[in-house]
Parts: sequence; structure tokens; C-alpha cells
Amino acid sequence: MFYRESGDFKSSYEQDSQTFPIKFDRFRYYAVLAIAFLVVPFVINDYWANAILLPFLIYAIAAIGLNILVGYAGQVSLGTGGFMAVGAYACYKFMTMMPEVSMFVHVLLAGGMTAIVCVVFGLPSLRIKGFYLAVATLAAQFFLVWLFNRVPWFYNYSASGQISAPERDVFGILITGPNAPAWATYMFSLIFLTLCAVIARNLTRGTIGRSWMAIRDMDIAAEIIGVNPLKAKLTAFAVSGFFIGISGALFFSVYLGAVEVGEAFGISKSFLVLFMVIIGGLGSIFGSFAGAAFLVLLPVVLKVVGVDVLGWPTDIVAHFQLVIVGALIIVFLIAEPHGMAQLWRVAKEKLRLWPFPH
Repeated sequence: MFYRESGDFKSSYEQDSQTFPIKFDRFRYYAVLAIAFLVVPFVINDYWANAILLPFLIYAIAAIGLNILVGYAGQVSLGTGGFMAVGAYACYKFMTMMPEVSMFVHVLLAGGMTAIVCVVFGLPSLRIKGFYLAVATLAAQFFLVWLFNRVPWFYNYSASGQISAPERDVFGILITGPNAPAWATYMFSLIFLTLCAVIARNLTRGTIGRSWMAIRDMDIAAEIIGVNPLKAKLTAFAVSGFFIGISGALFFSVYLGAVEVGEAFGISKSFLVLFMVIIGGLGSIFGSFAGAAFLVLLPVVLKVVGVDVLGWPTDIVAHFQLVIVGALIIVFLIAEPHGMAQLWRVAKEKLRLWPFPH
């Protein structure tokens, strides 16, 4: 009823392979983009930027990166926090060593550096998988945090051990630092999220994405039909690391402004991004958005309802959040492994037939 396919005729391969073959989906996608780029920057304030929009944009990039590795390539990683730290510290070093270079280049270089590190720690995936690969990436998480804590060169021999983002601008508009306007930081992060989502979507629909999914479904059969496991697994780690590095660079430079590696990029960060992927939906770009939005909005909603409206103590509300997330993870893993993205797909199928049951 709402999703009418009648009249959506396709007469070429390009039309048949569109990301949004139904007109309603296509128009809705353009409408969301128009609102995000043309409306939100004019109504945004510091609270909306720092509490909701910036965390959502940055975590969505990280979730897309991890989803490529876990959902599309079938590999396991518990080192997302450490890889985000690589992006943050690489961005900091580039910002201080090359202050005349644009922030766009700094963030991209930080993503490239993280991709290299991610590939190095992904090399064990050629021989091990499952639980053993999870332990190997968990070791990467602890090693990277230890490295950034113990080697003063990474934080420019600062007495506090923290890294602080110096003020940088793009076309004369401050992007980093305490004086950066909320709309500028939002637009800067939104541009990167849009580019990452488009790149990820096209990669997963092409040859590389099909090789990732073949390795995920059955690596021996994939090798028999000609898929190179070495190339498929390492490209998955590289692309995943690139996106996670960009999110780490934005998390440090645009969102927080100053970080200490143990607090900002600890093991809890790795689990948070993994929970976003599980709840949102494995193997789905939309699921990465849904999972990031849910886990960013959940504490805000609980605070408003529990603390401000009902008057509950803050610690009780914080514990209640953990209970909800844990229960949802169990429910989704048992009842719907493809997460919120699959629920959205089922709802669309129902709407296409509504009000007829068949």
C-alpha cells in the first residue's frame, strides 16, 4: 500500500542495481539528506550537538567499520577502542606536525594509519578464527592502550599524558577547539559519515563485498570458487580500520577536544560499538545507523524520564540502562540475529501488502 512497486519499471542494468529501487525509498533518502544538510545546521545548539548528534554521527562511522568486519566478512574483533585510539593519536600527531594541512587530510590520514595497524593485527585471521581471533584482537586493544600510555612521543611529552586538539579551521571556519561552533562540527562529521556510508554501501554491493560475504558464509567453499582468503580478509580489516580510524580522529578532535587513552578508548568502547552492531543488525549499513542511534539516545531518554520526570537516583538509572542493553542483546541474539535492521525490513514488507495479508 505505502511501498508501491507498480510503475517502477526498470529498463537497464543501472536501474536494476540501484541502492533504492523503489521511488518512495529513494525520495525518503533524499529528504533525510536534505534535512540533515540544509535544516539541522540552522537549528542546532550546543546541547543537541554534544549530547546527541555528534556522538551519533561518530559512533555510526565506527559501527559501519566494525559491521564490515564482523557482519560482512564474518571476522571477530574486540579491539575497536584500541583502533579508535590509533585514529585519535595519529590525527593529533598530524595536526601538530603539519598545522598548515587541512583537517580533512588529517582525518583521512588518521584513517589510513589505522587501516595499516588494523591489517597488522588482522594477520592472525589467516590462521585462526572465532574465539581465538577474538582473543587476538582483544590483545590488540590492551597493547595499543598500553603503548599510547607508555610512549611519551605519542602525546608530545605532555606532563598530563593527555592529548588536546589545537584549533584548526576549514575555509576560515573553526572545526576544532572550544570556540568551534556547533553547526560547523556537526557538518564536518556529517560529511565524513555520508562519504563513509556511500563508500561502504558500494563496496558491499561489489566484487569486494561479495568476496567478504563468501568468506563469511563458508571460507573453504569460497576458496574453491576462486575467492582469495588472504585478500578478502585483509581488505576487510583495512576498510574496517579506515572507518574506525576516522571515527577515532573525529571523536578526539571534533567531539571531546582532549582525551586520555585509558578513559576514552578503553575496552568499554570496544563493547559499546560491538553492541551497536549486534542490536542494529549484522551485515547491514542501516543497522549500523540504527544501533548507533539507539545506544546514543537510550541514556538521554532514560535520564529525562527516570531522573527529570520520575525523580529516580542517577545511579539507579545508569544501572537500568545496563539492564536494558544486556536484555536486548540476549533477545536479539536469540530471536532476531539480524537486529533492528531486520525488524525494519519486515515492517516494510508488511506495509507493501497492507491492508491485504497476502
